[in-house]
Amino acid sequence: MKLDHKHYSLIDKALSRRSFLAGASGVAAATVLSGCSNDGVVAPSTSSSSYTDADVLNFALNLEYLEASFYLYAATGSGLATADMQTPTGYTGTYTMGTVTKNSTVTAVQGTTSAQQAIINEIAFEEQEHVRFLRAALGSSAVPMPNLDLTFFAPLATNLVPPVASFSPFASFDAFLIGAFIFEDVGVTAYLGAAPLITAAGVTSGYLTAAAGILAVEAYHAAYVRTSLVGRAVAAGATSTTSSAYPYVGIANEVEVLRAALTVGNSGAPGTSNTGNTGQASTSGSVEVPLSVPQSPAATATSAGIVAADSAHAIAFARTVNQVHHIVYGSATVGVKSGGFFPSGTNSIFATTTA
Repeated sequence: MKLDHKHYSLIDKALSRRSFLAGASGVAAATVLSGCSNDGVVAPSTSSSSYTDADVLNFALNLEYLEASFYLYAATGSGLATADMQTPTGYTGTYTMGTVTKNSTVTAVQGTTSAQQAIINEIAFEEQEHVRFLRAALGSSAVPMPNLDLTFFAPLATNLVPPVASFSPFASFDAFLIGAFIFEDVGVTAYLGAAPLITAAGVTSGYLTAAAGILAVEAYHAAYVRTSLVGRAVAAGATSTTSSAYPYVGIANEVEVLRAALTVGNSGAPGTSNTGNTGQASTSGSVEVPLSVPQSPAATATSAGIVAADSAHAIAFARTVNQVHHIVYGSATVGVKSGGFFPSGTNSIFATTTA
């Protein structure tokens, strides 16, 4: 697939595949580590020195627009209602409502069972309600939905190693799980990373509690997706993550590698030292381990990679708003304002990527 201008920043030409990983500089690593506070909790980085609680919630709303649109198309073949994405009454900002770019053949996920369709429907409903909840909480301060590009799954997949050609998360339930895997882990880490940005007044107003409630639901979604991938691999008789009997666990692991590579200064590989740039909550040096396909019960309690957490302390990962933007834009470059799933950028003061 030839990438047009809107996809120009995709992994900065795949980061020359692995050359970026081999050449990540110590300066970049030091920059990332400087974002960690003394107690080991990752300090959020922003592209603005001044922000409000509304800006933080609007950052979350941008992500919810993307997730809700994806899941609603997966469930019904239709996206958000106009009332859920338009400029709210009384809005005085400069952002305007965008549209969703998708393949004309997208109707809904193909070939699902009734049980599979039920879970897709439930997740779609919950993501839609997250949009409505945040818009109601923000009132006239809510930003409208930005331009979204759901065709970005395809060029993103061609930059996995090995590449996956002509990928569409709507083609099958297994493909849908990969699409959901891309979003849910990012959603969980984004909410955790943005939580420290909420002011004391916002905490008193209940914003932090609300964000924690949404994070919990996103974590339920992520847990379902990750467990389903591993469970379906076992049911298919896969003996490894790269087994031809069920290749989707291996694809999910490559998604992890790619996401890590897009956050500047990261080594890119799950299970290896990453200078802290995935935003883990621990400074122990432990990192998220890749998904695996268990063959027999372990003799001792150990991490199998099903849960996206610090492997030493089982603490959930966090990503800063900047790291999230690098991922959803598909670019490790500093100063990028748009790309990937957000072809015109997010409707957010944090929209421009930094180191």
